[in-house]
Amino acid sequence: MSPAPPDQGRRRMQMADIARLAGVSASTVSRALSGSPLIPEATRNRITELASSLNYRVNVGAANLRRKDVHTVGVIILGDSMQSISDPFLLSILGTVADTLDERGMSLLLSRLKEGQPHQLPAFVESGQVAGLIVIGQLTWHEHLNRLAAQRMPMAVWGACLPDAMYPVVGGDNEQGGYLATRHLVERGCRRIAFFGDTTHPEAGLRYRGYVRALTEAGIEEDPRLLQSFLFGDVRIRQTIDEWLALDLDFDSIFASSDVTAISIMGALKERGIDVPGQVRIVGYDDIALAEHVHPSLTSIRQPTETAGKALVELLFESIAGLPQRSITLPAQLIERESSR
Repeated sequence: MSPAPPDQGRRRMQMADIARLAGVSASTVSRALSGSPLIPEATRNRITELASSLNYRVNVGAANLRRKDVHTVGVIILGDSMQSISDPFLLSILGTVADTLDERGMSLLLSRLKEGQPHQLPAFVESGQVAGLIVIGQLTWHEHLNRLAAQRMPMAVWGACLPDAMYPVVGGDNEQGGYLATRHLVERGCRRIAFFGDTTHPEAGLRYRGYVRALTEAGIEEDPRLLQSFLFGDVRIRQTIDEWLALDLDFDSIFASSDVTAISIMGALKERGIDVPGQVRIVGYDDIALAEHVHPSLTSIRQPTETAGKALVELLFESIAGLPQRSITLPAQLIERESSR
């Protein structure tokens, strides 16, 4: 029988295979690869070299869980964004993740990584600090996350369900959400609909795609002047509104790719004597708790954060157990309130 192709061999390689080839037990392989002094140095080196030659990588998270040494999950907020950890949407997901982990007897280690620190992601697991990772956001890290998934790093990611993602993802139906928000404005007679959101961001980019689809369906030509490519949490909103008013730019509505942005826009318009929704209708995204309590209350696309947090923990534990990778797309729902009526 001819040997399996290299890629297939790497996918099927298990600790038992290393043990068989090395002529030792699986527990000896496990101890050797973890650097245990119980295994003679010569044997450790031989097993390590064999595992390396076969591109075998220890699933540290699963090993730690089996030994019950680690009862902590790392929750990592990616830092190349202006979105604060105190953002209400992030806090809502983090709260559910923490509660779900607590129900399983696990605790949470929260950290934020700055741009240019991707190497620190696997270090959390490989150092034994945590059993696995829940990563919030993708941003510019998508390819790095794919590489970690290929190395069997136990993790689950909140973000856009991109077609080439090799890692488990939980995310909303962002394109459909963008479409529902924009169609809602179109159905209320709006024709000059602005979009606030960074189109290079995986989630906001899909929301923008839905925005364009709704405009095209309605026969409305997109005006590039009404596109404001801001990251979540950007503070330049009032400056943009001032510039639009100075240019006498015509706009009758705004779709903002986050509620925090939408509420900032509403405040900027109110300060300048522009009535919402009388003169400008607004739709946000996320449906944070504050959306219902601002005045006027904010129409938004709801993302079910409780479901999202539980799903992230579920996919992480599947990843730790070595089960096949899968993704979960959560439905988008329009919640209509005063800001767009």
